[in-house]
Amino acid sequence: MAALDDIATAARACTLCAAELPLGPRPVLQVSATARLLITSQAPGTKVHLSGRPFTDASGDRLRAWLGISADVFYDASRVAILPMGLCYPGVLARGGDRPPMPICAPIWHPRLLPLMPQLRLTLLVGSYAIARRFGPGSMAPVVAGFRDAPADVMALPHPSWRTLGWERRTPWFVDELLPLLRSRVAAALELPQELS
Repeated sequence: MAALDDIATAARACTLCAAELPLGPRPVLQVSATARLLITSQAPGTKVHLSGRPFTDASGDRLRAWLGISADVFYDASRVAILPMGLCYPGVLARGGDRPPMPICAPIWHPRLLPLMPQLRLTLLVGSYAIARRFGPGSMAPVVAGFRDAPADVMALPHPSWRTLGWERRTPWFVDELLPLLRSRVAAALELPQELS
Protein backbone atom coordinates (compact mmCIF):
# COMPACT_ATOMS: atom_id res chain seq x y z
CA MET A 1 0.00 0.00 0.00
CA ALA A 2 2.83 2.40 0.87
CA ALA A 3 4.43 1.85 -2.53
CA LEU A 4 1.17 2.66 -4.34
CA ASP A 5 0.65 5.77 -2.23
CA ASP A 6 4.21 6.90 -2.95
CA ILE A 7 3.86 6.42 -6.70
CA ALA A 8 0.43 8.07 -6.75
CA THR A 9 1.91 11.04 -4.88
CA ALA A 10 4.71 11.22 -7.46
CA ALA A 11 2.16 11.03 -10.31
CA ARG A 12 0.12 13.85 -8.79
CA ALA A 13 3.28 15.97 -8.59
CA CYS A 14 4.36 15.20 -12.18
CA THR A 15 5.39 18.22 -14.27
CA LEU A 16 6.94 16.45 -17.28
CA CYS A 17 4.55 18.08 -19.76
CA ALA A 18 4.22 21.44 -18.00
CA ALA A 19 5.49 23.43 -20.98
CA GLU A 20 2.83 21.91 -23.26
CA LEU A 21 -0.19 22.20 -20.94
CA PRO A 22 -2.20 25.41 -21.41
CA LEU A 23 -3.52 25.40 -17.84
CA GLY A 24 -0.40 23.90 -16.32
CA PRO A 25 -0.03 20.47 -14.76
CA ARG A 26 -2.71 19.13 -12.43
CA PRO A 27 -2.64 15.33 -12.63
CA VAL A 28 -5.99 13.79 -11.73
CA LEU A 29 -6.29 10.12 -10.79
CA GLN A 30 -7.96 7.89 -8.22
CA VAL A 31 -6.16 4.70 -7.17
CA SER A 32 -6.18 2.18 -4.35
CA ALA A 33 -4.64 -1.23 -3.71
CA THR A 34 -8.13 -2.55 -2.91
CA ALA A 35 -9.90 -1.19 -6.01
CA ARG A 36 -11.90 -3.81 -7.93
CA LEU A 37 -13.00 -1.68 -10.89
CA LEU A 38 -10.57 0.24 -13.10
CA ILE A 39 -11.78 2.99 -15.40
CA THR A 40 -9.14 3.90 -17.96
CA SER A 41 -10.30 7.04 -19.71
CA GLN A 42 -8.84 9.75 -21.97
CA ALA A 43 -7.72 12.88 -20.11
CA PRO A 44 -9.33 15.43 -17.78
CA GLY A 45 -11.38 18.26 -19.24
CA THR A 46 -11.39 21.83 -17.94
CA LYS A 47 -14.00 21.17 -15.23
CA VAL A 48 -12.01 18.21 -13.93
CA HIS A 49 -8.82 20.27 -14.07
CA LEU A 50 -10.49 22.88 -11.86
CA SER A 51 -12.03 20.39 -9.42
CA GLY A 52 -9.09 17.99 -9.23
CA ARG A 53 -11.60 15.11 -9.14
CA PRO A 54 -12.20 12.75 -12.09
CA PHE A 55 -15.39 12.99 -14.15
CA THR A 56 -16.89 16.01 -12.35
CA ASP A 57 -18.75 17.02 -15.50
CA ALA A 58 -21.64 15.96 -17.71
CA SER A 59 -19.63 13.07 -19.16
CA GLY A 60 -19.15 11.78 -15.62
CA ASP A 61 -22.91 11.93 -15.01
CA ARG A 62 -23.48 9.95 -18.22
CA LEU A 63 -20.77 7.42 -17.36
CA ARG A 64 -22.21 6.80 -13.89
CA ALA A 65 -25.65 6.30 -15.47
CA TRP A 66 -24.17 3.80 -17.93
CA LEU A 67 -22.48 1.92 -15.06
CA GLY A 68 -25.57 2.02 -12.86
CA ILE A 69 -23.65 3.25 -9.82
CA SER A 70 -24.01 6.29 -7.58
CA ALA A 71 -21.46 9.05 -7.19
CA ASP A 72 -20.72 7.72 -3.69
CA VAL A 73 -19.69 4.35 -5.11
CA PHE A 74 -17.89 5.91 -8.10
CA TYR A 75 -15.73 8.14 -5.89
CA ASP A 76 -14.97 5.42 -3.34
CA ALA A 77 -11.30 4.91 -4.18
CA SER A 78 -11.22 1.72 -2.14
CA ARG A 79 -13.50 0.20 -4.80
CA VAL A 80 -13.06 2.23 -8.02
CA ALA A 81 -9.75 3.29 -9.59
CA ILE A 82 -9.71 5.94 -12.33
CA LEU A 83 -6.51 6.18 -14.33
CA PRO A 84 -6.69 8.25 -17.52
CA MET A 85 -4.40 7.91 -20.51
CA GLY A 86 -3.30 11.46 -19.79
CA LEU A 87 -3.40 12.69 -16.21
CA CYS A 88 -3.61 16.40 -17.08
CA TYR A 89 -5.90 18.54 -19.19
CA PRO A 90 -4.20 18.68 -22.62
CA GLY A 91 -5.88 21.78 -24.07
CA VAL A 92 -8.14 22.25 -27.09
CA LEU A 93 -7.71 21.61 -30.78
CA ALA A 94 -8.03 24.48 -33.24
CA ARG A 95 -11.06 22.77 -34.81
CA GLY A 96 -12.70 22.18 -31.41
CA GLY A 97 -12.65 19.39 -28.90
CA ASP A 98 -9.81 18.50 -26.57
CA ARG A 99 -6.31 17.64 -27.71
CA PRO A 100 -5.26 14.00 -27.35
CA PRO A 101 -3.81 12.91 -24.01
CA MET A 102 -0.12 13.67 -23.66
CA PRO A 103 1.57 10.59 -25.18
CA ILE A 104 4.25 10.30 -22.50
CA CYS A 105 1.81 9.96 -19.61
CA ALA A 106 0.38 6.42 -19.82
CA PRO A 107 3.73 4.75 -20.68
CA ILE A 108 5.30 6.33 -17.60
CA TRP A 109 2.57 6.01 -14.98
CA HIS A 110 0.38 3.03 -15.93
CA PRO A 111 3.16 0.40 -15.62
CA ARG A 112 4.12 1.81 -12.23
CA LEU A 113 0.58 1.99 -10.81
CA LEU A 114 -1.37 -0.93 -12.30
CA PRO A 115 0.72 -3.78 -10.82
CA LEU A 116 0.06 -2.32 -7.36
CA MET A 117 -3.71 -2.77 -7.74
CA PRO A 118 -3.98 -6.58 -7.55
CA GLN A 119 -7.68 -6.72 -6.65
CA LEU A 120 -8.90 -5.38 -10.01
CA ARG A 121 -11.65 -7.57 -11.46
CA LEU A 122 -12.95 -5.42 -14.32
CA THR A 123 -11.28 -2.83 -16.54
CA LEU A 124 -13.36 -0.35 -18.52
CA LEU A 125 -11.64 1.21 -21.52
CA VAL A 126 -13.46 4.49 -21.99
CA GLY A 127 -12.84 6.29 -25.28
CA SER A 128 -10.70 5.68 -28.32
CA TYR A 129 -7.31 6.39 -26.70
CA ALA A 130 -7.82 3.83 -23.92
CA ILE A 131 -9.19 1.29 -26.40
CA ALA A 132 -6.25 1.81 -28.79
CA ARG A 133 -3.72 1.31 -25.99
CA ARG A 134 -5.19 -2.13 -25.25
CA PHE A 135 -6.30 -3.30 -28.71
CA GLY A 136 -4.12 -1.25 -31.05
CA PRO A 137 -5.04 1.57 -33.41
CA GLY A 138 -8.22 1.38 -35.42
CA SER A 139 -11.86 2.24 -35.20
CA MET A 140 -13.38 2.30 -31.76
CA ALA A 141 -16.83 1.20 -32.97
CA PRO A 142 -15.92 -2.42 -33.89
CA VAL A 143 -14.18 -2.98 -30.56
CA VAL A 144 -17.18 -1.65 -28.62
CA ALA A 145 -19.55 -3.68 -30.83
CA GLY A 146 -17.51 -6.83 -30.10
CA PHE A 147 -18.50 -6.76 -26.43
CA ARG A 148 -20.09 -10.23 -26.64
CA ASP A 149 -16.71 -11.75 -27.59
CA ALA A 150 -14.52 -9.62 -25.30
CA PRO A 151 -12.80 -11.08 -22.23
CA ALA A 152 -15.04 -11.04 -19.16
CA ASP A 153 -12.64 -8.73 -17.30
CA VAL A 154 -12.48 -5.97 -19.97
CA MET A 155 -15.18 -3.84 -21.60
CA ALA A 156 -14.71 -1.06 -24.14
CA LEU A 157 -16.99 1.98 -24.13
CA PRO A 158 -17.21 5.14 -26.19
CA HIS A 159 -16.34 8.36 -24.43
CA PRO A 160 -19.51 9.49 -22.60
CA SER A 161 -19.50 13.00 -24.06
CA TRP A 162 -22.54 14.71 -25.56
CA ARG A 163 -21.30 13.57 -28.98
CA THR A 164 -22.20 10.01 -28.00
CA LEU A 165 -25.93 10.77 -27.77
CA GLY A 166 -26.46 10.54 -31.53
CA TRP A 167 -24.34 7.39 -31.72
CA GLU A 168 -26.47 5.80 -28.97
CA ARG A 169 -29.63 6.51 -30.96
CA ARG A 170 -28.11 4.90 -34.07
CA THR A 171 -26.90 1.79 -32.21
CA PRO A 172 -29.80 0.43 -30.14
CA TRP A 173 -27.77 -2.61 -29.11
CA PHE A 174 -25.64 -0.30 -26.92
CA VAL A 175 -28.58 0.52 -24.64
CA ASP A 176 -30.49 -2.74 -25.07
CA GLU A 177 -27.63 -5.23 -24.77
CA LEU A 178 -24.29 -3.70 -23.80
CA LEU A 179 -25.45 -1.51 -20.90
CA PRO A 180 -27.30 -4.30 -19.04
CA LEU A 181 -24.20 -6.52 -19.35
CA LEU A 182 -21.98 -3.63 -18.26
CA ARG A 183 -24.10 -2.94 -15.18
CA SER A 184 -24.14 -6.61 -14.29
CA ARG A 185 -20.34 -6.90 -14.57
CA VAL A 186 -19.76 -3.68 -12.62
CA ALA A 187 -22.09 -4.83 -9.83
CA ALA A 188 -20.33 -8.22 -9.71
CA ALA A 189 -16.85 -6.66 -9.66
CA LEU A 190 -17.83 -4.33 -6.82
CA GLU A 191 -19.90 -7.01 -5.05
CA LEU A 192 -22.96 -4.77 -5.12
CA PRO A 193 -26.54 -5.86 -5.53
CA GLN A 194 -27.54 -4.30 -8.87
CA GLU A 195 -30.59 -2.60 -7.40
CA LEU A 196 -28.47 -0.95 -4.67
CA SER A 197 -25.51 0.10 -6.78
